Amino acid sequence: MAASKKKTKGGLISHGIAAQNRKARFNYTILETVEAGLVLKGPEVKSLRMGRATLSEAYAIERDGELWLLNSYIPEYQGGVLSRFDTRAPRKLLLHRKQLAKYIGEITKAGASLVPLDIHFNARGVAKVTLGLGKGRKKEDKRHAIADRDWQRDKARLLRNKGRGEY
Repeated sequence: MAASKKKTKGGLISHGIAAQNRKARFNYTILETVEAGLVLKGPEVKSLRMGRATLSEAYAIERDGELWLLNSYIPEYQGGVLSRFDTRAPRKLLLHRKQLAKYIGEITKAGASLVPLDIHFNARGVAKVTLGLGKGRKKEDKRHAIADRDWQRDKARLLRNKGRGEY
């Protein structure tokens, strides 16, 4: 099991990453990150602990002076719970007032986006969302990112095989 996913006996995540948005760092230039709390219902937390949530199309917006996480998918918990919930319901994000004012200002004036990077459980077992304040990348910027990633991989391969005469 990976170091980032600590699992207990029942196969549930006690702390560590529950869901990740891997394409966010490719599609956006992340300028700053912030950790926010997440308002969840009981069955949503249990479903998150199973590690089946997705953030690939999720984003955060401002509504009535509060930040909300939209379009995140948390599947229904199948453990015999009677209470059902909407799998793509808007979920409220919890930030300090100064942080809230700062990020709402960045979204409105600078045209930046708040993109969820991951949902994780901290050391106390509380669900948190890592939000990235980012600007969207253009197609040519994405090409440069791909080229840099390929060069780093090739460079590591060359250094690893140095002296063996292999490429």
